[in-house]
Amino acid sequence: MIRKLASHDRIPMELLLLADPSEFQIKKYLSDGDCYLAEFESEFIGVYILKELNAQSCELMNVAVAEAWQGKGIGKQLILHAIETAKGYGYQTVHIATGNSSIGQLALYQKCGFRMVGIEADYFTVHYPEPIFENGIQCRDKILLKLKLKGLTDHEERRTTKTSPSASK
Repeated sequence: MIRKLASHDRIPMELLLLADPSEFQIKKYLSDGDCYLAEFESEFIGVYILKELNAQSCELMNVAVAEAWQGKGIGKQLILHAIETAKGYGYQTVHIATGNSSIGQLALYQKCGFRMVGIEADYFTVHYPEPIFENGIQCRDKILLKLKLKGLTDHEERRTTKTSPSASK
């Protein structure tokens, strides 16, 4: 079951730290967003934060799954829940970011429909005091991805702006 963090719930810092090693950074964006929990038999097994960027878009942050539950589809369930939640709030776009070394996350986000839209070079070397290593790679750059929820897709926009060969006859 996935639900919003209630006021009486403890903040699942151990899960949040799996996705971001900085408690300072977590507290900073936790105060600006809504935290959602995946729960199994009263145990928190996954978490994500959804933060409004503006009236049209939000950012999905800190998607994390307890190590014992990884590889069982919980991460995908969290992302799909976040997408449905964002749609329910009327957002048109969901943004997500991860590190260049987060190979598994990059694959998962793209499988869920997110597209890469940019790179923020040296983000992690500037904003984090200690070097971060993952999959044997130093995490230096922030990879930005986005998912359009409403309106035309990029492909449909390109198709509608071009004149089809049959229309010119």
